[in-house]
Amino acid sequence: MQGLKMAFEQYDQFDGVGLAELVKTGEVSAREVIDEAIRRAEKLNPELNFLAHEAFDVARAAADSPQLPNGPLKGVPWLVKELASSWEGQPFTNSVPYLKDLIAPLDSEILRRLKAAGMIPFGKSTSPEQGWCLATESSLHGVTRSPWDSERTPGGSSGGSAVAVATRVTPLADASDGGGSIRVPAANCGLVGLKPARGRITLQPLGVDFWYGGAIIFGLSRSVRDTALLLDVLHGGLPGEPYRQPNPPHSYSEEARSEPGNLRIAMVTETPDHGTPVDPQIVAAVEQTGRLLESLGHHVEPQPVPYEFWPLYKNYTALIAAQTTAFFDVMAGLVGRPAQAGDMANLYWTMIEKGRGFSAADHSNQIEATRQSCCAMLARMAPFDAWMMPTLPTLPRAHGYYDLGLDVETYDDSLMGPDCCFTAPFNASGSPAISLPLGWATEGWPIGVQFVGRDGDEATLIRLAAQLEVAQPWADKRPGICS
Repeated sequence: MQGLKMAFEQYDQFDGVGLAELVKTGEVSAREVIDEAIRRAEKLNPELNFLAHEAFDVARAAADSPQLPNGPLKGVPWLVKELASSWEGQPFTNSVPYLKDLIAPLDSEILRRLKAAGMIPFGKSTSPEQGWCLATESSLHGVTRSPWDSERTPGGSSGGSAVAVATRVTPLADASDGGGSIRVPAANCGLVGLKPARGRITLQPLGVDFWYGGAIIFGLSRSVRDTALLLDVLHGGLPGEPYRQPNPPHSYSEEARSEPGNLRIAMVTETPDHGTPVDPQIVAAVEQTGRLLESLGHHVEPQPVPYEFWPLYKNYTALIAAQTTAFFDVMAGLVGRPAQAGDMANLYWTMIEKGRGFSAADHSNQIEATRQSCCAMLARMAPFDAWMMPTLPTLPRAHGYYDLGLDVETYDDSLMGPDCCFTAPFNASGSPAISLPLGWATEGWPIGVQFVGRDGDEATLIRLAAQLEVAQPWADKRPGICS
């Protein structure tokens, strides 16, 4: 019993791999782990608002079941994001009032794989309405607050999951990324945020091709080894998918234990034209990381931004608008009526109208223009093993900055676009990218530094991230609310 007592006094020091080891060796039970996660959620959620829905009884039943799989993440708690992720019998609203009564009919393949690995989902985390936002605020679920500063956003759209992981409620949680929605909350909350390569993880059975591979579902963690193991559990497409990546030669967990070698790394510190100017504290964090990399034997070379942001962004968001229109047309059959202007934020209603205004030829040309831009960008990036740049150009925004009441063009041109100038291009290209908590602002907020890899090369990013985690550890840094 002493081992059990000590384990739970130190619960918040364990990552997912560590908790699973405790469960497998019998030092704690899966039920005790999930009860601790629920206790922490109930304590912190009233102040931070990261839970969209609770499923505590479902989780307790799973933990008690003798059929709980003895997988690599046995007994580890998991929050399912209330956006795109399907969990049978639980809400499937995307945080949109129009969809507020929908219930998921089945588990996604991602959730099936997580359950097979022994993970236990215990609730759904908050997201902004329909996800196209770098904050986590919605009319259905209210404002999710950063644990580092309650007046600041934790980022979006995976802000609820980020808050739960940062506050040690759970070591891992669901996150998705179509313009920065894994990497931005990772940056704002001091987490590891990997956006895997296009086609690395299946979205079936409810979807096959989401924003032409620009959007992907994965997760957030506090440790590189958790991120690597999560990718081992989730990677792999299914037959017939358009962007399916080949299986890696080694497990990602092995890569996290391997040296990266001496890499050639490009360093970007200036914003693209008409993007949000990079905050001096963020520039300093990137430059300091560059010096650290050089001390580790890497060659770091300053480079200009390798893409023309606005033409790429305009075409990519046109594709998003067209697919948003198609999505709500499909949802009309499930809701029982077509959507109306009052059913959602003005941003999305005007996005639907924008998408409906494109012809088939317009859409085809926008796809081609996006791919042409990405080919030119990746050709410029090819001489380097990785590119280092800010995750965000700005420190965390105050609540309400990303005003979903605006029309789509105003919102994209003045708010979303300028702030996602370092993240959205790599959704369009499908490149793997990871944000690491390698800087700290004078206000005490985390600063994310982003690394972008070659097509399909998450392995190099994981090896490099693991090396940086040892050289400049972040595990002991936590929000004051956790103390």
